Amino acid sequence: MAKVTNEIMIENAEIRFRNFGGVKDQYNPNGKRSFVVLLNPDDAVGLSEEGWNVKYLKPLEEGDAPRPYLNVEVKYGVAPPVITVISGHKKSRIDEDTVGMLDWAEIENVDLIIRPYNWEMSGKTGVKAYLKKMYVTIKVDKFEEKYADFEDNE
Repeated sequence: MAKVTNEIMIENAEIRFRNFGGVKDQYNPNGKRSFVVLLNPDDAVGLSEEGWNVKYLKPLEEGDAPRPYLNVEVKYGVAPPVITVISGHKKSRIDEDTVGMLDWAEIENVDLIIRPYNWEMSGKTGVKAYLKKMYVTIKVDKFEEKYADFEDNE
């Protein structure tokens, strides 16, 4: 299989199963930071043919088609992701210590770039998805708008 070098850019991404904090649970025993991004079915076919590890969610309703997705790892270290949060008219970069706040945030929009990592082990090969860059717009409520112009006293 040829080496995958193209990044995936998704605007208005739908993400699920957020574990930016790396909390250990029944589905994440090793504490890895990750999330799932849902894919367009046509894009999923092409990505799968390239070697990306595309999986499918079981339909919730009878007659619905399975939803294709990629599991995306959020790894800090050699090439940490750049994550920017937009809230109201302010944007701020979050890091390894603060990224866990996205697990509970009320997200309005996500634009992201995923980078490939080509792996080979025991004669098998594949492409793992890592978050490279992400812009997350947080839903702003009425009171946040009302008090947005006040300075923090910190």
